[in-house]
Amino acid sequence: MKAAALAYKPVGLALGAGAGMMAGALFKQAWKLAGHDDAPDATDEDRTWREVLVAAAVQSAVFGFVKAAVDRGGATATRRLTGTWPA
Repeated sequence: MKAAALAYKPVGLALGAGAGMMAGALFKQAWKLAGHDDAPDATDEDRTWREVLVAAAVQSAVFGFVKAAVDRGGATATRRLTGTWPA
């Protein structure tokens, strides 16, 4: 059981990196669909507080959703392959 958890660590790290890239791409697309060019950075002087905070909230929601979906999918696949749930 410990060996399966240890073997899952690098897989989990790779899945996490992929999820981060996927979430970034999805956020950019969502922001463009909302009618904006680029998402504001917190230090963009020409952007309002509202724009910056809404962008941050949407980005966090997208990242959290994608990360949870990828982590859950990886754990489910690991259980199917090994018979144990990664801890």
